[in-house]
Amino acid sequence: MKASILRTLAMAGSFAATSAGAQQWPAAYPAQGQSTEQQQADKTSCQSWAQNNATTQAAPPAQTGAAAGGGQRVGGAVRGAAAGAAVGGIANGDAGHGAAVGATAGVVAGGVRARQQRREQNEAAAATQNQNAAAYGQAYGACMKGKGYTVG
Repeated sequence: MKASILRTLAMAGSFAATSAGAQQWPAAYPAQGQSTEQQQADKTSCQSWAQNNATTQAAPPAQTGAAAGGGQRVGGAVRGAAAGAAVGGIANGDAGHGAAVGATAGVVAGGVRARQQRREQNEAAAATQNQNAAAYGQAYGACMKGKGYTVG
């Protein structure tokens, strides 16, 4: 449980940093005696070039807030009620009680499915953001190398 909370907080932090426009560019060191002004101009130019030319994918938005279920809870309740009614009717002749118990279990199962789906979507979004950051870094590094910098 604690690990999943920490993982969620870490992902939320990375999404917050990404959505705020924070980008970690590789370090570039002047290899040809570029002035401070030239370094700043080259850095700005290469960042712009990388943002316009790096091959990236659209990242799905992070899912936040309570797991509303997206229909999984309702669907689980319906399936659970149907199964509970059948079992309750056969086992003790009380289909209504069986349906109520089944619906409750179905809501819980639907909530579990909804949370799992949200985790998977957040992990996919984080992976896409990481791939995009790597693509930006590669493009920026290539640009800076072309301008005579050592990139590390």
